[in-house]
Amino acid sequence: MRAIIFDLDGTLFQTEKIVIPAFQKAFIWLKEQGKYHGKIPTEEEILAVTGDTIDHLWDRLLPNADIQVKETMNKKALEIELELLNKGKGELYPGVIDTLNQLLKEGWNLFIASNGLGPYVKGVLHAKGIDSLFTEIYAAGEAGTKSKVDLVYKCIEAHQITKGYMVGDRSSDVEAGKKNQLCVIGCQYANFPQFGEVDELKDADIKIKSINELLKVITP
Repeated sequence: MRAIIFDLDGTLFQTEKIVIPAFQKAFIWLKEQGKYHGKIPTEEEILAVTGDTIDHLWDRLLPNADIQVKETMNKKALEIELELLNKGKGELYPGVIDTLNQLLKEGWNLFIASNGLGPYVKGVLHAKGIDSLFTEIYAAGEAGTKSKVDLVYKCIEAHQITKGYMVGDRSSDVEAGKKNQLCVIGCQYANFPQFGEVDELKDADIKIKSINELLKVITP
């Protein structure tokens, strides 16, 4: 099977428009419950962990909290994210729908592999009307995998993918693609926030400035 495996946040979806308000509201709520006494994370601090595995994300934002507090926060943040999605908040990057449809016409099978929680990942795809474009959706929160490498491997094995691409914006996407023998396309979209470190995509095979550039760089 020929396939393209996409990350979600920072690749197809402008996650900062959901994650920043959701996380900040969740931290305010946690303080009101008397379970947190620190400062509310800044936009930059939240963006820096966007796309990380759930465990790593809360280890960085709540480094001194016990597991119960982290789990409580995880549920609250998800609840707020889904509320925002139901209100129509959040946007796909320009050109996403047209690009995905064209790739389907060219015979590619499309997959999602995200470090996010299953309800969030599926909620975004459904809210934005693109869930039906993907053969299958893999979310680390549901798959029980500890890394993006394992998540992508699970997808490749299940569907016997023999040729493909990994498309994402974080170093974990690059690592997942490389270790699973996929060509890695790194997304560094012009005029949009970048997540993680400055050199996140230094090892990507190809870098693109907009999603529709995929149609130029992906070969049959």
